[in-house]
Amino acid sequence: MLILKWIKNKIADSDYYYTKHGDQERQNDNLSLSEIEEAVQSGKIIEQYQDTGRGESCLVAGFTNDGKPIHIVCGKRDESMVVITVYIPVPPKFITPFERGSA
Repeated sequence: MLILKWIKNKIADSDYYYTKHGDQERQNDNLSLSEIEEAVQSGKIIEQYQDTGRGESCLVAGFTNDGKPIHIVCGKRDESMVVITVYIPVPPKFITPFERGSA
């Protein structure tokens, strides 16, 4: 199970990287690197995912300093943290940044 303190420390120490998919999704939603860092630092883990062959991961929901909600799927690769994907949570998949919808 990933621990939020570990994730936040990795972000603060710049000991993380994006997957190709994660960086593409970040660009698709016009999210800056600093916005992702802000969201992680203000965030909390809302879902944990078991290791399905690529390592365990979790979903962090947080907000930028301007209040923009962002979801960040984080994983652990060796001793580094990896950003697997990022997106802005929107209905119908999410009712709120912390609550899934029916879709």
